[in-house]
Amino acid sequence: MNLALNDAQRAAVEHGAGPLLVLAGAGSGKTRVLTARIADLIRRRGVRPERIFAVTFTNKAAGEMRSRVAALLGADPKGLWIGTFHSLAARLLRREGALLGFGPNYTIYDEDDSEALLKRMLEQRQLSPKAYPPRALHALISGAKNRMVDPATFAQEAESPLARVAADCYRELGPALLKANAMDFDDLLLHPLTLFRQHPERLAYWQRRFDHVLVDEFQDTNAAQYTLVRLVAEGHRNLCVVGDDDQAIYGWRGADVRHMLAFQEDFPDATLIKLQQNYRSTQVILDAANGVIAENRARLGKTLYTTRQGGAPVVLLTSADERDESEWLAGEFATLAAQTDIPYEGMAVLYRTNAQSRPLEEAFRFRGIPYRLIGAVSFYERREVKDLLAYLRLIANPADDGALARVVNVPRRGLGDASVAIVGAAATRWGKPLLEVARAADRVDGLRPNLREVLRQFASLIDRLREAFGERDPATALEGVIAATGYEQYLAEEGVEGAERLDNVRELVAGAAEWAEVAEAAEEGEGTLLERYLTQAALITPTDENATRRGRREGGASGVTLLTAHMAKGLEWLAVAVAGLEEGLFPLGRTAGEPGGLEEERRLCYVGLTRAREKLYLSWARTRYRHGRLELSEPSRFLEALPPHVVEERSTTPLWDRGREGGRLPRRAAAAARRGPRAVVPEEFAEEASQDAPRYLTGERVRHRKFGGGVVRAVSGMGRDLKVTVEFDDAAIGTKQLLVAYAGLERDWESA
Repeated sequence: MNLALNDAQRAAVEHGAGPLLVLAGAGSGKTRVLTARIADLIRRRGVRPERIFAVTFTNKAAGEMRSRVAALLGADPKGLWIGTFHSLAARLLRREGALLGFGPNYTIYDEDDSEALLKRMLEQRQLSPKAYPPRALHALISGAKNRMVDPATFAQEAESPLARVAADCYRELGPALLKANAMDFDDLLLHPLTLFRQHPERLAYWQRRFDHVLVDEFQDTNAAQYTLVRLVAEGHRNLCVVGDDDQAIYGWRGADVRHMLAFQEDFPDATLIKLQQNYRSTQVILDAANGVIAENRARLGKTLYTTRQGGAPVVLLTSADERDESEWLAGEFATLAAQTDIPYEGMAVLYRTNAQSRPLEEAFRFRGIPYRLIGAVSFYERREVKDLLAYLRLIANPADDGALARVVNVPRRGLGDASVAIVGAAATRWGKPLLEVARAADRVDGLRPNLREVLRQFASLIDRLREAFGERDPATALEGVIAATGYEQYLAEEGVEGAERLDNVRELVAGAAEWAEVAEAAEEGEGTLLERYLTQAALITPTDENATRRGRREGGASGVTLLTAHMAKGLEWLAVAVAGLEEGLFPLGRTAGEPGGLEEERRLCYVGLTRAREKLYLSWARTRYRHGRLELSEPSRFLEALPPHVVEERSTTPLWDRGREGGRLPRRAAAAARRGPRAVVPEEFAEEASQDAPRYLTGERVRHRKFGGGVVRAVSGMGRDLKVTVEFDDAAIGTKQLLVAYAGLERDWESA
């Protein structure tokens, strides 16, 4: 093989017998080393391909490794066992499953199949799927399997009612799957371990079968995966593991970085080789990443370096809010594309949660910058967003049959496709909208009495919502829909995924409030505020293939990439922005109390920083809509670890702040920002105004985060409906009526 390898890479490739731990930093050529080692074993050491067991975490990575080995050898390595943990375990079980009672034609259940089975178990126990969501039960059982916790132990540890029901189902799940000749994804890893425990002669066979075991992305292994490769390699002990403890970011799905940290304790004679030379980023970017990750205590320790000295400084952006942040990044990327040789395809924006994509999408659309979303659909095409907009469409236009068909059973009301089809046939016969037919469900033949009542109640719900919110602003209407339908509880029943969808719901409400703040006054015939909002939302949403290509570029190669930091692992771009670097967001607030949670968040930040090759932007917003209200933000603690010499500070300039030193907020003044005037945002709005709710007087001066200073001219409403009419100092802005719940007004202490 004629490969250009540095000294550390060559040592890893040519390592002889015995355990080997390769600590491969970001951009250090990990895949090259792993594939070169496999090729070296076959060509130079004479190991037959079928005696090599190489495992990784994605089918794409496995395919790439196989093709690279073939290229190095000049021929396909026939017989080589290379694939994901699940694919290789399934391959083994096709041969050995009969010893566990499975036929060779067993079925592999995906998540939906497993949840459907759990739902049937609940029905047998006469338990409500709403009280015990199958998805939440499946998550608990899957977590137990990943930790190799058996049903009896899990039952002993179960404390909550949900966990006790999960334990009961877990006990019967194995026999039920066996009866169906089926395995779920977790079983694919556990059944080989059961096989080896019950049939030690088969373990001895597979230990003789392979001479070398290689594991990629070792930091992401869970207990079952690590136990499996240790058992297979136990005889010859030729176990080579490659990974980066600083990029262990999947603890929430069962991965345990402690396997990597303790590898040298499990194998005291193991050789440790560190790959620290980076071939991706400039030294400035690496200095920033090294500074951040150095604050973690649970790590083996390494420092990335490159021969590419220097580089553009890391830009640290302080913005007024998430909209300013997005607009600034869009403008910067447009400038980069126009003035440098970096195309839009070479740029990416990373964020912590999918809900953060909305203002970014809107800013890129406004500037006509192509972009594509990875790992999530466009914000306005997400299920929960489309559901709530469909309710608003029905409120604004009761004849919208498409909207009704989408939400008539959302949240679930017991209406199946067959029932909706019967209503649709009646609507066609009568020449009436679906909602009108639902009001007269008693006259529809073929419906059971209970379904007729469900339809009448749904029609009544829409009528009440229309009467209450048809003339209101869109944010208030959305909140009314959410409350009246129990939509939050509906999402909460979906477990972790539902929590993320709930974030998107709150983001939708916040976006609607922002839109209402800056909406131009309606001219005659333009419709209500709600109708105009729906028009705007419909124009933003790509509704056909051409619009999809023009907007999201999803599935294509063109445009700036928008994705979460988790999804960015293993990828790289010439220019990268990591947005939303604020306490409570990145790192996420809920991780602070979890064991190792903060260190995993720091590793995730490190992953984000090391995706950049030439240009790196880090941004945070002084205020951000979160949990349905405007909140003051603090810069992420991760920013404090940046070496001062690599940072160039920038700031957006709100309309009211132009001329003040370019609007800059030095990093050392960030703490002062959160000690300044407190945003007048109550913790919660009750049915009646509480003692803590903000109070305004006519003639009082206030300051808006974007519009600047102004004078309160009128006050109306109370609680969540409290509104103020403000005449702003800037004549171009004029007078605006604002919802206090979302306006984020501050007392204008400087002018008081």
